[in-house]
Amino acid sequence: MTPSIAFVGAGPTTLYALNALLTRGVKNARITVFEAKAHAGSGSPYTPGWNDPAMLSNIASIEIPPVAETLIQWLMSQTNSQLEAMGVNPADVDERTFVPRVVLGRYFESQFDALAQRVRASGNTLDVRLGCRVVDAANKSFGMELTWVSPPQGGTRTQTFDHVVLATGHQWPSQQQVRPGYFLSPWPAATLATVPATEIGIRGSSLTAIDTAVALAATHGQFMRSEDGLIYQAGADTEGFHMTMMSRKGLLPEADFYFPLPHAPLAICTPEAVEELLGQRRDSLLDAVFDLFRCELTNLDPDYARETGLAEATLEQFGDAYFATRATTDPFAWAAANLQEARANHAARVTVAWRDAILRMHEVVAVIVPHLDQSEFERFNRVFKPIFVDVYAGVPHESIERILALHKAGKLDVIALGDEHSVDTRCPEGGVRVMVGDQSTHYPVFIEATGQRALPGIQFPFLSLLEQGIVRDAVASDPDAVRGIAVDDVFRPVAEAVPADRLYCLSLPFLMGRHPFVQGITSSHEIGEIVGRRLALVLRTRTVVPKALNVAA
Repeated sequence: MTPSIAFVGAGPTTLYALNALLTRGVKNARITVFEAKAHAGSGSPYTPGWNDPAMLSNIASIEIPPVAETLIQWLMSQTNSQLEAMGVNPADVDERTFVPRVVLGRYFESQFDALAQRVRASGNTLDVRLGCRVVDAANKSFGMELTWVSPPQGGTRTQTFDHVVLATGHQWPSQQQVRPGYFLSPWPAATLATVPATEIGIRGSSLTAIDTAVALAATHGQFMRSEDGLIYQAGADTEGFHMTMMSRKGLLPEADFYFPLPHAPLAICTPEAVEELLGQRRDSLLDAVFDLFRCELTNLDPDYARETGLAEATLEQFGDAYFATRATTDPFAWAAANLQEARANHAARVTVAWRDAILRMHEVVAVIVPHLDQSEFERFNRVFKPIFVDVYAGVPHESIERILALHKAGKLDVIALGDEHSVDTRCPEGGVRVMVGDQSTHYPVFIEATGQRALPGIQFPFLSLLEQGIVRDAVASDPDAVRGIAVDDVFRPVAEAVPADRLYCLSLPFLMGRHPFVQGITSSHEIGEIVGRRLALVLRTRTVVPKALNVAA
């Protein structure tokens, strides 16, 4: 029988999973891809309308695993007029260029189209169903049944598959503006064009918050190049337009720093060393791994280790030391100095050793998260994770330029909320009131822009899988903890109610409790490869004909 495989979602994760299937020689499979949007390949982080054209991606060609061609090859195949129409300066194109999100989306769409041709040419059937929204998945005795809604009639239909991969990507609130002036997320960004020129609060200070501020600024003015660099010119009748980004520490992200690729191997904080600690089943796992981290960082940058007192520091003490200087410096002054340093290092191809070391260790350390008890899990999220995120989530230089221009124009500030603050989202006059200490500030418009959060299983979009007990939260001693849904190492639900390899769950928000850094293109590639390889193995196994049967035939 011809095996049938369904992918729910047609973003980069599905792209890489399909590529893994194809490169491992899978043939004669019936593959169906469901995508709610009108295009396959891009995923919501890179889709027009969902993103403002001014929003920049924070990954360059050199970091993106290619499928048919690299991003730089695709960009070089475009004409200058095509690049300029996409907001890309042809003179700036190189392997480390950051392009607008929607341009990256067009690249992935082209890669999906090229891969689809290869899949069909390899003897597989491929049915890409655009505009089809899967609304439920249920395990049946004969396979996994999907229910979807498709235009133009809008009625529901069902179909059963041997294998289903749920790669639904980000999950944002179904209603963006839940009360007058209060937005649960900045997505889709097209809605931000309707926000008036008033006092706007933005919770968050990372790239999501910066993108939100840039999109709002583009609505009420424009960025321009001058002899003094990038400046922001506010539009007419926008005197009341002002934005305040806010977060617990009130820090801005650092500019993307130069690092060589491929990464050099670690010597001390290695996957093998972490695996050995996991095998010891020790109570103080987090501190033991921090000791590996400490030794590796000291070995690679002894000067930085001395400056931060790393040799004698606890995890909490190092967490304080890591952010100490920035916490006492004006965030925009720090951003300007850091941008100057980052640009000089890129030009000279100079790597800051401590930054590169922490970047290289984040995925190695992440392996321990599913094994941490509740108190260590909380410590990891509160202290260790912010250090790694600060390093790997560096932002494009132009994004830093833009927030500096907005601040200089008097249109953007950043404040630290600290631990003692409150946010009243039910103001009778609309918007939000923020209390920091004894100071109260009302924002007629307030936007939550902290990025995708880990979600508990109860919010999983396919109800039947919850009711059947197939999708459930990983066990945690704290009922309020979000540890992600229970999946194994190849992302199959840990449940007896479903046969092995029938279902794979790659829905990012439900993996983030277990895999804290599972966002972005490289993560899509990694988890897509894992599932694609596993499916290829399963399909090869089921096509093997026993020798005795072969002779009898």
